[in-house]
Amino acid sequence: MRAVVIRSFGGPEVLEVAEVPVPAAGLGQVRIRVAAAAVNPVDVHTRSGGLAQAGLMVAREVIGLGWDVAGTIDEIGSGVADFAVGDQVFGLSDRLDVPLGTHAEYVVLDASSVALAPRSVSPVEAATLPLNALTAAQALDALALAAGRTVLVTGAAGAVGGFAVELAAAQGLRVVATASAADEALVRKLGAEFFVPRGARLGEAVRSLVPGGVDGAVDAASLGAEALDAVRSTGAFAAVVGGAEPVGLRGIRVANTWIRADGPRLAELAALVDAGRLTPRVAQTLPLAEVAAAHRLQVEGGLRGRLVLLP
Repeated sequence: MRAVVIRSFGGPEVLEVAEVPVPAAGLGQVRIRVAAAAVNPVDVHTRSGGLAQAGLMVAREVIGLGWDVAGTIDEIGSGVADFAVGDQVFGLSDRLDVPLGTHAEYVVLDASSVALAPRSVSPVEAATLPLNALTAAQALDALALAAGRTVLVTGAAGAVGGFAVELAAAQGLRVVATASAADEALVRKLGAEFFVPRGARLGEAVRSLVPGGVDGAVDAASLGAEALDAVRSTGAFAAVVGGAEPVGLRGIRVANTWIRADGPRLAELAALVDAGRLTPRVAQTLPLAEVAAAHRLQVEGGLRGRLVLLP
């Protein structure tokens, strides 16, 4: 089968679509015939060597790429009772130190990292959900805000930020969103009650809308101290990028969302998609062979949704 791997760190030129053996499902695992796999910033940082330099992974002779996947189960390992061959699923590979990721024709995942895919969307759309929607959901969990409380979402037009806006609104939170002025209509459609254009002095702008500051913040844009200034004293703050969390001034509880695979939570997210309350967004699809082009587009930025590879 074909799979995207790297044998050294560097630019998109180090990406290789290699011929490798088809993996077998082991104890507690399922094998998925990949229909679609999204490209995320973590793939770029893996390929460039940034994560290895940060001590988050070990440099290996061969490293597989890809976290998100949607496809069809074609092999079941022993001890798996909740899935069957032929099930349409989506899932997350949350380990960095793997020889094969989801950017491949087949991938093996723990059954606990997989859920039945949403019925109302295509595999391409489903593949944009696991990493980004789980990150947003787990960041909101870290805030632990009750319905009716206020939450700031930075980078609200991006993949994680957009899901955070929708999930917060679904939980009954009042959302203050910040993004480019051109994205105001989008983020309000996603559920934001208040909007602050990027470039404004964030703390003052938010406090003019919510006196005293918001109860919590999901910092999808990695604004750090600037976003923290918009949070009330003794509030809560969730960063979504390692090393981007600010010092918890004024008694603010600061957490970093280290994403983890969670099949049951993915099932909940699938139900929200089917209920029309969570919106997958696809920026563009590309063949697996054009993975280097996908990485270049990811680095250029400005995407609204995720790039998705089709094996």
